[in-house]
Amino acid sequence: MISGQTLVAGVVGWPVRHSMSPLIHNHWLQAGGVDGVYVAFSPPKDGFSAFASGLRGGAIRGLNVTLPFKEQALSLASGAGDQVSDIARLSGAANLVLFDSDGSVRVDNTDGEGLLYAFARQAPSLNLTSALVVILGAGGAARGAAAALILAGVPRVHIVNRTLEKAQSIASALGPKVQAFVPTQAEAAFDGAGAVINATSLGLGGGEGPAVPWQSVSEGTVFMDMVYRPLETDFLAKAKARGHQMVDGLDMLIGQARPSFEAFFGAPPTPSVDVRAIALAQLTAA
Repeated sequence: MISGQTLVAGVVGWPVRHSMSPLIHNHWLQAGGVDGVYVAFSPPKDGFSAFASGLRGGAIRGLNVTLPFKEQALSLASGAGDQVSDIARLSGAANLVLFDSDGSVRVDNTDGEGLLYAFARQAPSLNLTSALVVILGAGGAARGAAAALILAGVPRVHIVNRTLEKAQSIASALGPKVQAFVPTQAEAAFDGAGAVINATSLGLGGGEGPAVPWQSVSEGTVFMDMVYRPLETDFLAKAKARGHQMVDGLDMLIGQARPSFEAFFGAPPTPSVDVRAIALAQLTAA
């Protein structure tokens, strides 16, 4: 039931109809007996700033931000009293915006927490503090992943991208532990990798995933895909066929949602709710 005190939060993206976030957050709200609701917003691609700026003052508690608005979300925090977390600044993007009653905003990035949560859940034997991690792609998702991994103690990150300049931009922003490569250098980039992450949109909706130089991949390398539609992407299916351990994007989504929920509603999610099972049922039915 919606009351006069209902806390409102949501997810904003374009498009956003595919998002599983409302399903996850609203199940947590119901289970915890929280007077709140979580909805989806989809302003025009060129209308994010006007949309989000109009929410200053706390009309709603906050937003999760997905593509293509994450970089614009970071720039919302440009006024006196606004706050940017260290990880959001390092990532060059924000996926969490909180609106305070005094008109100020706080921006953060919980994608890195989601990434680490997914590895901990599905590849607990992988020691990231001693692993080389290869990231495919050089967009905001790739930079956010690289930033989170460096902060978590990963010694080396290799960014592989078709445009070298984009990969070099991430390396320059994050420091000497990050190196840039193009696909023609993939064999060198993958040599000795403990984990490989697909941070591109290739494979979304069931399409072909990014190319991998399988002859250069070690036997124990873990493969992760940030995409969760489908849950087992082409990228992961090829890794699975070769005997590699897989980490899917659904646990990353759940992992980034947990700190967001607490920021919005003031309490952690009820642990008894198996939101992964609920989300999997929805994905299967779709």
